[in-house]
Amino acid sequence: MASSLLLLLPTTSWSMLCILFGLILLLCPAGWLLELLWWKPRRLERVLRAQGLAGTSYSFPAGDLKEHGRLKKEASLPLRCHDIGPCVLPFLHRNVGVHGKTCLSWSGPIPTVAMCDPGLVKEMLSDKLGYFGKPKFPAFTEMLSNGLAEHEGHKWVQHRRIINPAFSLQEIKHTLPAFSACCEELVSRWMERLRPEGTCEIDVWPELKMLSGDAISRTAFSSSYLEGRRVFQLQTEQVKRLVSTFLTNLVPGYLYLPTENNRRMHQIKREIESTLRGIIGKRVQEMEDGTSPKQDILGLLLESNMRNAEEKGEHGPAMTIEEIIEHCKLFYFAGSETTAILLTWTMVVLSMHPEWQVNARKEVLGLFGENKPTYEDLGRLKTVTMILHEVLRLYPPVTLFKRKTYKEAEIGGVRYPAGIMVDIPVLLIHHDPDIWGSNAHEFRPERFAEGIANASRCQGAFLPFGSGPRVCIGQNFAMLEAKIALCMILRHFEFELAPTYTHAPHVLVTLEPMHGAQINLRAI
Repeated sequence: MASSLLLLLPTTSWSMLCILFGLILLLCPAGWLLELLWWKPRRLERVLRAQGLAGTSYSFPAGDLKEHGRLKKEASLPLRCHDIGPCVLPFLHRNVGVHGKTCLSWSGPIPTVAMCDPGLVKEMLSDKLGYFGKPKFPAFTEMLSNGLAEHEGHKWVQHRRIINPAFSLQEIKHTLPAFSACCEELVSRWMERLRPEGTCEIDVWPELKMLSGDAISRTAFSSSYLEGRRVFQLQTEQVKRLVSTFLTNLVPGYLYLPTENNRRMHQIKREIESTLRGIIGKRVQEMEDGTSPKQDILGLLLESNMRNAEEKGEHGPAMTIEEIIEHCKLFYFAGSETTAILLTWTMVVLSMHPEWQVNARKEVLGLFGENKPTYEDLGRLKTVTMILHEVLRLYPPVTLFKRKTYKEAEIGGVRYPAGIMVDIPVLLIHHDPDIWGSNAHEFRPERFAEGIANASRCQGAFLPFGSGPRVCIGQNFAMLEAKIALCMILRHFEFELAPTYTHAPHVLVTLEPMHGAQINLRAI
């Protein structure tokens, strides 16, 4: 999660960048600074270019950051256009187009290699030897979440093993009633807003965030959204504050200076952790008192944690309360954000393509009419599943993964020294005509008619949830919630884009609609 915040760097003002370098100059010895900003970038550039890697040349001291910002400001997108790469990742899109699918650019003095070949990406994401790790940004992991997504090595293996049972397909089936209840409340809320003629305009982006927040609260902590709302509000504010001070927080120690923004961020962190500690503490007490544990994600996680310790003959749980808190922070953030984004772009895209909205509605009504869908019913949804996969292809929630070489590594015939950043631009891979055909920028759900494996010309080219051992643990959770919500919405409403809608996908941490998603609803 922290590494995805690097996407914000190109949009930061040039004056802010100058302030950052000014702070570095004040804090760092001259010799170390010269090595960091001049000798090391030149040395690494020579090594990479000697192996045939093309790309931009290093420009002291900010690399390509100024050009990133310029292209981002100039980017625009016509309504109903799904070719969003030039708008969302304009510099990467141009650099890959000019220099090839494996090419070099510069994030300040750090050489960054874009890797758009699915075969190389699969090899990298399957790395088990620790050559490619996630970049470390202590300020962001501390303020947002130091959960599973940020762990490496033995700690990641251990914690993933403990968390896995809570996200198994068998356990996810049990969340269906909670998901259905949340969706019924959403539909009722929208029905109440209809005008006498049976229509209304709604910005569905905040509404669907509320829905997914409600769902993660009930399924993870057996609480209503009203109890969990404060955590979501605080996390939203925390992300905005971190984004606004992204560059200065890269300076070691800056986060602990007593600025107004820093004080507020630490206050938010304490309040979130206090709330989660209270929820977890009550549940642990119930387990110690012999009360039957609730079968939600937290209950399953605590059970698995104790069972893991008992199997190893340890006297205490494998994970501490503090580590469980960090995982819960990640559940709150990632569990709500991904599903809300998928549903929002699905409603936007189906508004642009009403014929597919009609097809999906026919399938939903034909399979279970007005009855509540069972898990088996949802498994028979072919058209709805194709639509969700195609939306994930065109509008992936995470547009870019980042890795860093911590050891010298060879991949694709190129030896990468330690200290190289690697960008995996999921968005560009998902829109590549060489992989998806000449209609790669078009909404064509039928490409997934024979499943994900047969949708493209390259295995491993569909990456909305990542790939390899670190594939998103909550992908089945997100897809189940999205299917239920979409079925309920299709069953009760027809929808189209409102005149106030502006098509402007942009990256905050994930791929959001910059100006909201205004939709006209009509009750069926």
